[in-house]
Amino acid sequence: MKTMQKLSVTAAAAAVAAGAALSAHPAPAYAESSPTPITASNFWLTADYGTTYSEPVAGLLSQAGNASVGTVMDNANHDRTPSTAISTQVHGFRWDSGDNNDSNVAPQGITTSRDAVGTTNDGRYGGRQLIAASFYNNDPKSSRINLTDWDANYPNKYRYILLVEPTGTRSAPSYKDVQIHVGGIAWYGNYLYVADTANGMRVFDMSKIIKTYTGGDKSLIGAHDGRFYAHNYAYALPQVGKITSHVATGTTGLTWSTISLDRPKKSIVMTEYKCPTTVTCNYPKGTTRAIRFPFASGSTKFAAKTYASQALNTPFHYLNGVASHNGRWWFNDSHDKKLFYWSGSGSVSSYNWVSSGESISYWEDATAPDELWSLQEGLGNRNVFAVNQSTYDG
Repeated sequence: MKTMQKLSVTAAAAAVAAGAALSAHPAPAYAESSPTPITASNFWLTADYGTTYSEPVAGLLSQAGNASVGTVMDNANHDRTPSTAISTQVHGFRWDSGDNNDSNVAPQGITTSRDAVGTTNDGRYGGRQLIAASFYNNDPKSSRINLTDWDANYPNKYRYILLVEPTGTRSAPSYKDVQIHVGGIAWYGNYLYVADTANGMRVFDMSKIIKTYTGGDKSLIGAHDGRFYAHNYAYALPQVGKITSHVATGTTGLTWSTISLDRPKKSIVMTEYKCPTTVTCNYPKGTTRAIRFPFASGSTKFAAKTYASQALNTPFHYLNGVASHNGRWWFNDSHDKKLFYWSGSGSVSSYNWVSSGESISYWEDATAPDELWSLQEGLGNRNVFAVNQSTYDG
């Protein structure tokens, strides 16, 4: 990693002087009541990795052309700059001014190549060490990821990749915008899992990025006049599958607000954004649940039908972020600016956290301390940052 990517204590102090919004050093503030188990078999997934999209995806790859992650990053065209979000961070950056100040877009989910491949080859996917963040866009209504180089061998750059849903046939493929909140993402092997609030997850394949035309009308999407358009983005990532969420009779359907990968447990965890029943709120109210779904044995896919292996009622609300690693849990309450840690048993520890906090990703490291990566949504203060996991483990 580059020297500029690691902010020293002096740099953090300078950021405070410059008016950066930092939280106090995170001594546990108080103990929360703990999550409690509920019936895991009340929650299950069904998976489709090919039936719906395989034919148009094959056509897109053949006709539009396939771009590797390395090619995408060789052509990265947005600059990131160092930034401090919290006094305990060990790395941090901010998007360019367009992403930082555009009220039509908002960052939501985060995952990394460490999720994708673990510590193999220093966590590099396609030869690159990468941070991926999901954004939803209100104009035009669409979703994308920002793919960011986090590697000392390359410039401090990132690139947009539009998320698209394939339509048509192998011989006449096209696609449309993915118009969802993209509240959480998790990268495992080649697959990028994206939270779809009321439905479960959408699945994309990072080895199937397509090349698109950048010289046309920004409003155009899909196939037109022999070209493939993506709002003038140079790359698009077609959906390859869908994971549908189901619940037992009498159980309220899940709100897939955010997700994260637990590599040692080979599972994805999800949680809900809910408000307390005692407040006025435009979002769902009530008890917030956190659920773990295991991947098929030895695979980066889910089985055709997958029951939850763990289900919890939590005492928390306003959860925009969740992470788990080997059964331990972290929860981000974005309203009260708290990060909660629970070992899987016993009491919960609470720490001061950032404003407008969003998703969390666990970064495994074979030679240095493991980290938690997160990001902020707030307009003009959209930082991406990492802290040492051990600072927030009770």
